[in-house]
Amino acid sequence: MSGPVVVIELVEGASPASVQRVRELLVRCAARCRETGYGQFDAHVDAVSLGSEQFEDRRSPRPVVVSFMGPGIGDEAVFEAEHAEDSDLEGLIGFTPTHAVQVVALCGSPVDHVVTALLTAAVMDVVGGVAGVELREEQISGAAGLVGVVAVRSGPCPVVFGSARFLRELTRSPGLRFLQ
Repeated sequence: MSGPVVVIELVEGASPASVQRVRELLVRCAARCRETGYGQFDAHVDAVSLGSEQFEDRRSPRPVVVSFMGPGIGDEAVFEAEHAEDSDLEGLIGFTPTHAVQVVALCGSPVDHVVTALLTAAVMDVVGGVAGVELREEQISGAAGLVGVVAVRSGPCPVVFGSARFLRELTRSPGLRFLQ
């Protein structure tokens, strides 16, 4: 089963230095980290290593994939396809993304949603960018009022765009569930 996915939209390309800093972050916080390709990481991260104490099973490492995407790195076709559909991003977040980083949980329990948000925030501390999270319609109004929100896009798949601080605040929301 696939779990939540959060995408970090980047204003600049994926430099070798930024890939190296993400690699170092994952090695520090993961119980296991393997680079499956340049800028593609398979890791097992627990909630405690990311600062969360809210789950009984918070020390159980959760499987995640962290992937840079865009011209010259990762799955360029996926980046192109996803961004062809999101042609209005500059108007929403203030720039047209050149690259992105996906953080994907491979399981969907409540702790996986929190780990995904906190790991995405940690990656953003390294690479910058704006995260886009798809939430259920009933979660949008609460999330839209959090610190660090950049924009909200309503519609069939509502998305809230925000900063690393926004993601950390979002983890305190009861019943946090990203759309999968």
